[in-house]
Amino acid sequence: MIKKSISIITLLLLITSCNNSKENNTEVVNKNQKITKSFTNKKVAIYTTAKDTELRLSLTDEIVFTKSNQPKETEVSVFVNPEKSFQEFLGIGGAITDASSEVFSKLSKDKQDEFLKAYYSEEGINYNIIRTSIHSSDFGLGSHTYIEEGDVDLKTFSIEKDKQKRIPLIKKAQALIKEDLVFYASPWSPPAFMKSNNHMLQGGKLLPKYYQAWANYFVKFIKAYEEEGIPVWGVTIQNEPMAVQRWESCIYTAEEERDFLKNNLGPTFEKNGFADKNIVVWDHNRDLISHRANTIFEDKEAMKYAWGIGFHWYETWTGGDPKYDNLKNIKESFPTKNLLFTEGCQEKFDANEYQRWSNAERYGNSMINDFNSGTVGWTDWNILLNENGGPNHVQNFCFAPIHANTQTNELIYTPSYYYIGHFSKFIEKGAVRISTTTSRSTIESTSFQNPNGTIVTVIMNKTNNKIDYNLIVNDSEISLVIEPHAMQSVIY
Repeated sequence: MIKKSISIITLLLLITSCNNSKENNTEVVNKNQKITKSFTNKKVAIYTTAKDTELRLSLTDEIVFTKSNQPKETEVSVFVNPEKSFQEFLGIGGAITDASSEVFSKLSKDKQDEFLKAYYSEEGINYNIIRTSIHSSDFGLGSHTYIEEGDVDLKTFSIEKDKQKRIPLIKKAQALIKEDLVFYASPWSPPAFMKSNNHMLQGGKLLPKYYQAWANYFVKFIKAYEEEGIPVWGVTIQNEPMAVQRWESCIYTAEEERDFLKNNLGPTFEKNGFADKNIVVWDHNRDLISHRANTIFEDKEAMKYAWGIGFHWYETWTGGDPKYDNLKNIKESFPTKNLLFTEGCQEKFDANEYQRWSNAERYGNSMINDFNSGTVGWTDWNILLNENGGPNHVQNFCFAPIHANTQTNELIYTPSYYYIGHFSKFIEKGAVRISTTTSRSTIESTSFQNPNGTIVTVIMNKTNNKIDYNLIVNDSEISLVIEPHAMQSVIY
């Protein structure tokens, strides 16, 4: 009897144990199960800019998501998966150069206010990034530095010239951007005496004996600007370090930039309490960017000082296509390093072509693909140029998103301004990019989810045809139409 009782008790314990185990397993499954958010019945706002229409960042529709159906091969679709997120968004902006501030100073007060609101307010396109040059670039009335020639000890260092027009414009923009400001600076050339060609123009190299003096110059710049109340987010080491230009330029091989970073600039920032300042390497085109990344980021001492790598879009001068794959390769190879677009503009200014739509589509294509490749921020070149595409002291005239006719006090908004705005107006600093793909090559798209949960999907149509498409997000969809040569921002 005792043995039989033990057996029954043991059996009951086993059954109880099994039941508990099943309950526990069910609980684990429930805990680990991903709850996919439905967007059905959620409101959607669509903003559109389109060629040969009056639409410019215009609210063109407000609809709601419905339950999605299996998409067909005969349909065009954009697929968004908010459950898969990638890089955090730093922002979008442009460069305040001596040229931009010179043109701005010639505008009437009401036009200055209009211009500032157009770029830096929520009514406008909400820029938050500002790039500037460390002393002069080609976009200005002439070359200058912050010291007297030959002053190795930097005793004569002064930013008085910048205080005349450039810094007042930066401060006006800063007042509108407020806490979201990302301000960084780039040198085009060291002072002439520090270089192998003894000239600020036409390339040349920084002489090794001046590496430390030049690193100290960066520190002086940061201190001087921060004394003006402008917080410096970071610097790039050299604008276009592989281009011998007829304007301010300086050549660094990958090894030279690596060594300057790890032996001079990085340690000098640390020594002066600037370890929190972000240092961006390369700052040139996508073509050679992988070689620069491999050389610098594979060096443990150098890479610890580098926040990331900057790039421009001018590699297409060869006649080839933009090298977006190189960006993806860097993000895969060095996932802890950031990608930052530091400059782009439409070259070869022509006053008859302000409204050339392909200029805007170059921006749209680059921004969508750069962000989809892992880029965290995007910086246009000059925010403002005059009716001649300048001033530029070597006649390297270019387009800007906004031009001013200084003879008539008129602001000219180009299509590029509106295309950039489809990103900068709606995507907020701190947003994260989320998975977005298209079923056809006729449309391009990217998406970001803002800190408040709102999603922004940007879609571009570069074709001559109107396109019907579905936007499918999880189990929900909407059916939309995008005009020929148009950009849309879909907010939900």
